[in-house]
Amino acid sequence: MPETLATQPHTPCLVMGFDYGEKRIGVAIGNTLTSGARALQSVRADRRDARFEAIGRLIAQWEPKQLVVGLPLSREGAEQLRTTQARRFAHQLHGRFQLPVAMVDERYTSRAAEDAGADDVDAESARLILEQYLQNPT
Repeated sequence: MPETLATQPHTPCLVMGFDYGEKRIGVAIGNTLTSGARALQSVRADRRDARFEAIGRLIAQWEPKQLVVGLPLSREGAEQLRTTQARRFAHQLHGRFQLPVAMVDERYTSRAAEDAGADDVDAESARLILEQYLQNPT
């Protein structure tokens, strides 16, 4: 699975970020020109087909050239069950949409989104994950 657009760092493009969860997946959009991102929405994750249909509609609408998925690690940086699930989700995204997928350490993004009083914590977490990637894409 290709991980980044590092081979073309100066080519401006849209990037879509995801905060994977078993119940909801937060989605954000950003671009490499401004390194900024904004929360879009959350997608229900309870049915696999419906989840990928909704994500497919967003990808068709926004036409990102790169996808970014948050990598949930423990406080100590160790992998856990959710890490495996997020990696599987990233591989499924790549397989279904044939776009490069990068993974970014997402520790504390949900907490930061909650502390900021976000209306949609999952989408705001995706925004934070995406901004982290955009500010350091390698």
